[in-house]
Amino acid sequence: MKTFKLAAEPRTDLGKKAAKAVRAAGNIPVVLNGGEIIELPYKGTLRAGEKVVEIGNGKGLITTDLCVKADDVRNLVYTPDIFAIELDLHGEKRMAVLKDIQFHPVKDNILHMDLLEVNDKKPVAIEVPVKLEGHAEGVKAGGKLTLSMKKLRVKAIYTEVPERLVINVDHLGLGKTLQVGELHFEGLELMNAKNAVVCAVQLTRAARGAAAAAAN
Repeated sequence: MKTFKLAAEPRTDLGKKAAKAVRAAGNIPVVLNGGEIIELPYKGTLRAGEKVVEIGNGKGLITTDLCVKADDVRNLVYTPDIFAIELDLHGEKRMAVLKDIQFHPVKDNILHMDLLEVNDKKPVAIEVPVKLEGHAEGVKAGGKLTLSMKKLRVKAIYTEVPERLVINVDHLGLGKTLQVGELHFEGLELMNAKNAVVCAVQLTRAARGAAAAAAN
């Protein structure tokens, strides 16, 4: 993945009223998840913007409340590309990926973002765009190539996640499908159902006619 650099500020005033004020100032409330897991009760000192969220079994997760400038995330959000996000918190670098975005139901502006902190030791699950390459045999025979899954969910160390999953379709025949279980990418675990159809060469009306004529 490419790296997207993003400056962020800790956010200590929480709640709906505070979030509304953040947005009015041209910023977006952000929660950075996936930080340090600690034993409860926690007696350490938290940094600005950090809080402990109980996750059960006597453990808690330290998350960080942040805000970022709305203008700074346009090229991160409004693109088909995926990025590893390098957060700059007053000189401290923390790596993350985009987990979720909430948009306004009418205005479509960003209301809130969730980021997932990543490192080079723990695998992360993320959706990666699919790119088909080649000229399918079935298309040469008059069929139509269709892409059913524009993204596939993979699990891997974030540094091993590619920008695209390139799939060659040269040998995909007329009326044939390519399923997730038939794919393999080095260093990646595919999380989608194995029988899910990624792409197919569909029979067109012209192809059916040609097949019928050849049979007579």
